Amino acid sequence: MEKPLIRIERLATLTPRQFDDLCDLLVDAVESGASVGFLSPISRATASEYWHGVEAAIALDLVLFAAEVEGKVVGSVQLVPCPKENGQHRAEIQKLFVLRGHQGRGMATQLMQAAEQAAASMGRTLLVLDTHEGSLADAMYPGWGWQRAGAIPDYAAGPDGSLHPTVYYYKRIAPETG
Repeated sequence: MEKPLIRIERLATLTPRQFDDLCDLLVDAVESGASVGFLSPISRATASEYWHGVEAAIALDLVLFAAEVEGKVVGSVQLVPCPKENGQHRAEIQKLFVLRGHQGRGMATQLMQAAEQAAASMGRTLLVLDTHEGSLADAMYPGWGWQRAGAIPDYAAGPDGSLHPTVYYYKRIAPETG
């Protein structure tokens, strides 16, 4: 059986279908226990409001990548360049998630590679991110070359409302030359 083709795309605008898929993706992430800033159960209205905000931020400076399989968005990640004058060398990775039914196929790796390449093309040389200590993501980042900077206890509430430590990571990247 042939594996479905995974397409990583930078989204400059969201079609209605992509918007709906992204809402499904956020609901799935929260309902699966991912600590991505929302409590469970998350309503469709809350997911929609969140993605409207992301869509508005794309017009400013946020970079959104989507992983699509057979025309459906099944994963995404965001790259947020630091807007501060003294932070023009860095950016933050946010909201990396893949639908539960599509995990384990390398999409998260491909999404992170796309975000890192975009950061390099923008001249960014330092990336930062945070995640729930002990999560699947926490276990994955070191394998992608990210360095653990430290943890803050009781920093964020998980989807069930319980407080947990948040781990901060950084990665130095080479700027794109050319």
